[in-house]
This record gives sequence, C-alpha cells and structure tokens, in this order.
Amino acid sequence: METTFKDIRSKRNPKSRVKVMYGHFATPHSHVNTYIDVSTVKCRHNNARETARELVKDYAETMVETILALEGTEVIAAFMAEELSQNGIMNINNGSNISIIAPEFNQIRQMILRDNTQRMVLGKQVLILASSVTTGKTIRTAMNCVSYYGGRVCGVSSIFSSVDQVAGFPVHCIFSDKDIPGYEAYVNEECPYCKQGVKIDALVNSFGYSKL
Repeated sequence: METTFKDIRSKRNPKSRVKVMYGHFATPHSHVNTYIDVSTVKCRHNNARETARELVKDYAETMVETILALEGTEVIAAFMAEELSQNGIMNINNGSNISIIAPEFNQIRQMILRDNTQRMVLGKQVLILASSVTTGKTIRTAMNCVSYYGGRVCGVSSIFSSVDQVAGFPVHCIFSDKDIPGYEAYVNEECPYCKQGVKIDALVNSFGYSKL
C-alpha cells in the first residue's frame, strides 16, 4: 500500500476534491485497488458548499422535498437544500423547506427510520445522497427504505461513483472511476489480488480506513 495520498480535483470545480491511495482494500461489498478519501468535501464547509453547488445542477427541474443523507453526507446535503430552495422564477423548489435525514441500520443491517422522521419521507420526493457508490448495493437498500416508508425516489447523487446507474436511476456524481487513474473494483470472490495471495492492506468504509 502506498503511504501517501494524491489530490484529485474536480474539473468542474477545484474546491471539490478527493484524495486517493493505492493498494488492496476491502469494502463492505467489494475489493478495490484504490482508497478514495472524501473527508475533505464531507467535513470542510467551503468544500462541501462547492460540491453541493455542482451536484444540484442536475436537479434544476426536479422537485426535492427530502434528502436522505447516507455515509456522513449531512453537511453537503444541507448546502444542497439551501441551493435547491433559493428564490428564483425558474426554480421548482423555490422557497421549499427541504428535510435532511440520516437513516440507521438495525441488528440485521436493515436501513430504518425512527418514528419522528418517517413523516419526512411519507409521500415525499426523496433525493438519495451518498459519499461513494461502488456496487450500488447500499443505494438499492436506501431505495427500498424510501419505498417502505412511503416515499418516492427522485434522484441519486454521490461524491464518487464507479457505476453509471442504479435500478434505472442515473448516479449524478462529482468523480467517476474515469477520473481516478487505474481505479478497479472487484467482486470479493474474483479479486485478482486475493487470487495472487496479496494481503489486504486496510478495511475501508464510509468512515475511513483501518490498516491491517
């Protein structure tokens, strides 16, 4: 595993940036050869704001009533809501009070909402926001969650995505696998590093990475 990070900035907005490190990493649903650190745009308000401004451009004509913020993306979601609800004659969300909620997982890894936030999904247009989409499994789980609580998915956005669409919805992202030199993701059983006996360098998830 390389021990240094490399900065990659968005072509659309240089303040939207991620850091990458190469090695052999295990995610909850796959193995990858690149760890993508999105903490800068998730945690720093200037970077989060600029990222949000880019993401909302895909929803100029989409009614958004709730943002389901996955994987610690609440700060970006708040800035997206602010941008979406700005006053403007051509803005379909003009003056809206957009809800931002984060789901939980129960003991059997089902995505759930508490009673006090379910009303923010029931009958609402829900935008799903993630930090990273590799296989799309978490997005599908989120879609099922929205449907279960009576909402309608109106879009999917992510900071990074290696897939173009999930369940028929395009994944609007700042960075794709084409922006990350050499990025590869593998089904666990088909990982070439594992087949060659290369040890896993770190476990990674939406919180970060832990070296082994």
